[in-house]
Amino acid sequence: MDRLTEEQRHRNMAAIHGKDTKPEILVRKFLFSRGFRYRLNHPRLPGHPDLVLRKYRTVIFVNGCFWHGHENCKYFRLPKTNIDFWQKKIERNKERDKKEQCQLAAMGWHCITIWECQLKPKIRMQTLESLAYTLNHIFLEDRKVKAYEMPESDDGLMAAESRFPYEKIENAKHV
Repeated sequence: MDRLTEEQRHRNMAAIHGKDTKPEILVRKFLFSRGFRYRLNHPRLPGHPDLVLRKYRTVIFVNGCFWHGHENCKYFRLPKTNIDFWQKKIERNKERDKKEQCQLAAMGWHCITIWECQLKPKIRMQTLESLAYTLNHIFLEDRKVKAYEMPESDDGLMAAESRFPYEKIENAKHV
């Protein structure tokens, strides 16, 4: 049984915002203190990611366990009332998240999702250190010197060479 009236519950749920949440601010403060610079909620990217690090070609989503349906998480539990509505809403959120991450990956962006439960005090520093390590790894991998290999070709022609011997072309011009 819910301790709040229907009107109180409605006002409570409506007051929850999608930007500047406590978990998001924790991640932002950590990244900024480590020298990472980012933009917030970039309007031209699918899903308006919470953090966009262009230098690292990476976007970060800081997801609430309830709103995004974090599987096997103790903080994700469907409400006992209006079950059908909440199931559909959370499934739509999960589908939208997958679609947006696929679009971002197709555009060449690395996508990182940090769940609210990963920012609880016991494991917060481990999560944030892991995030910094991952970003540095992405940066180094994207800028790694790649050796260029000449493709093996059958005819041995260079791009500027003609397929015809020089004498045939010259003879064709004089005819």
